[in-house]
Amino acid sequence: MPEYDPRVFFAAERTLLAWVRTGLGLVGMGFVVAKFGLFFRLLHPENGQTEHTWAMPVGVALSILGGLASGVSAWQHRRFCRTLTEYELPRDYRPEPALILGFGTSLVGFILAALLIL
Repeated sequence: MPEYDPRVFFAAERTLLAWVRTGLGLVGMGFVVAKFGLFFRLLHPENGQTEHTWAMPVGVALSILGGLASGVSAWQHRRFCRTLTEYELPRDYRPEPALILGFGTSLVGFILAALLIL
C-alpha cells in the first residue's frame, strides 16, 4: 500500500486559490476602472461627456477577464482532482468549497460586467 501523500492535492488547491485571488482582483479592478469615468466627470464637468469613454469598456473587459480566470481555473482544478488516486487525496477532505468559491467568483465577475453594461 502506498504511503498517504496529500501534497499533490494541496499544491493544486493552492494554485486554484491563487487564480481565484487573481480573478477577484481583476473583477474589482474592472469595477474601479468602469466607475473612474463617472468619478472624473463629477470632478471635471467642464470636460464634457466624451472624456474618458474608454473607462467603461476597459472595466467591463477586466471584469469578464477576472470571471474567466476564476471559472477556467476552477474547471481545470475539478478535472485535475478526478485524476488523483485515493492516496493523493486527503482523507475526509472536501474539494467542493474551493470549487464553489472559484465558480462563484466567476459568476460574480460576469454579473458585474453585465450590470456595468446596463
